[in-house]
Amino acid sequence: MSSEPFPETEVQASDLNVLGKPLEVCSCQPMTGWFRDGHCRTDVGDLGRHSVCCVMTESFLSYSRAQGNDLSTPMPQFGFPGLQPGDHWCVCAPRWKEAHEDGMAPPVLLNSTERSTVEIISLDILREHAHQGMS
Repeated sequence: MSSEPFPETEVQASDLNVLGKPLEVCSCQPMTGWFRDGHCRTDVGDLGRHSVCCVMTESFLSYSRAQGNDLSTPMPQFGFPGLQPGDHWCVCAPRWKEAHEDGMAPPVLLNSTERSTVEIISLDILREHAHQGMS
């Protein structure tokens, strides 16, 4: 039996969630993700690490706006509808961690949060913020 938290398989890490299972879709309405495919997958080109699938809250949207990242205002020129509370969105792991440290972190959908996130945020902290009904 391996002591590794996630047994190695032929599946790439970006295809697994923080629970070691296949990564589920975060949102296609609105379309999210670094690759704009609905998944919170990342690669070396994604310097922000858009890997945490979150359920938007009014408090997080306000917090993000105050930090200089307005996620609420539509930007049709970029095909961005603007987010509302309840929307699911891939958030940058460092930004989520910062929001957590400031007491403003939104709930996380663990099944849709990429495995690499645990390099920045512990699984225990992610579990504490799991959306209702999520492991």
